[in-house]
Amino acid sequence: MTPASLPRAAPSASSPLDLTAIRADFPALGRRVHRRRLVYLDNAATTQKPRAVLAALRRHYVRDNGNVRRAAHTLGARATAAYERAREVVARFLGAEPGEIVFTRGTTESINLVAASYARSRLRAGDEVLVTEMEHHANIVPWQMACRATGARLRVAAVDVHGVLDRGSFAAALGARTKIVALAHASNALGTVNPVAELTRLAQRAGAVVVVDGAQAVPHLAVDVRAIGCDFYACSGHKLYGPTGVGVLYGRKSLLAEMPPWQGGGEMVRSVTWDDAVYDDPPHRFEAGTPAVAEAVGLAAALTYLTHLGRDAIARHEADVLALAAAELARVPGLRLIGTAPEKVGGHSFVLDGIHAHDVATILDGEGIAVRAGHHCAQPLLRRFGVPATVRVSFALYNGADDVARLVEALAVVRRRLA
Repeated sequence: MTPASLPRAAPSASSPLDLTAIRADFPALGRRVHRRRLVYLDNAATTQKPRAVLAALRRHYVRDNGNVRRAAHTLGARATAAYERAREVVARFLGAEPGEIVFTRGTTESINLVAASYARSRLRAGDEVLVTEMEHHANIVPWQMACRATGARLRVAAVDVHGVLDRGSFAAALGARTKIVALAHASNALGTVNPVAELTRLAQRAGAVVVVDGAQAVPHLAVDVRAIGCDFYACSGHKLYGPTGVGVLYGRKSLLAEMPPWQGGGEMVRSVTWDDAVYDDPPHRFEAGTPAVAEAVGLAAALTYLTHLGRDAIARHEADVLALAAAELARVPGLRLIGTAPEKVGGHSFVLDGIHAHDVATILDGEGIAVRAGHHCAQPLLRRFGVPATVRVSFALYNGADDVARLVEALAVVRRRLA
């Protein structure tokens, strides 16, 4: 299939999304970059925001802006109600209860919260934390820090040449010393989807608590934390078409109740004396200070927007685009895909023979196409594949076959200029 013959970005039997209408919902997509229609393929880094989210943010600041909890005035009460409604929306979206949803600044802070509060209070010298070779730095460094502070040991389960987790390596690493297993639901660098429910069962049978980094999975897959069975699940608002500065930590209620606060301050205590403090119940125990109220409201608007479109419809559409992109990229001379797992979401990483990834990204930007180049905060993983950097193209619900065509055409420009 040549780029000129690629199917038009329109609803089909397999993809019922109306891309014209959806793109109109995202004002940023209407802009031009270097006099070309913007093709935004950096969605694994952050997504663009629909009008519903922008309107919710403006409405909150204009009509409901006040600090939450304890306020006796109307605006404070409205802000508190909106903030707690947002928690309820997030809980429904993830299959949890509101009391199990902690608002954070993002996936990174969520994982750090678990590592600092849960892990450091329980790990002992000789214990082990198991991660996988495909983890983002945000799911490596906090565990390194926790291990260093407690005398525990970090172990790593390998991935194979396709970027698939080696289940034999994973199972072999589990043992009586394994106290925590932290793994990605989907790899940010490769798109590989891990069978997290199965891996959770294996880990819990070994006596481990399971922490899932869901930053790259939740935008593309319907996630039910009860069905997965994990103990903690983390994700970010800005990758879910919501604002930056807000994220989510789902925690099993019984575990949250046992965990000490991570940060101290206002709003996380019931009473304070010079000698001591009585902490609030979860989730407020973990939300010291003024939270990101407007951002939580904006995140709730984003999740409502996604629910209205239909998670299954979004998943089918994105799977079609992902498969089309894989087929077309495979035909580009000198291009090598990094990560060819049969189960993938989000996007593809690749290298072009003899051309640095940053040079590829720079020329693509000149063609109006936004991609990501570098190590994607997954340096150990890229070293496993013997490359210092890749180009990553990542898709969202507003991307279509026409975007794939533009990408392929622009890669031909890259080769003409640099090959």
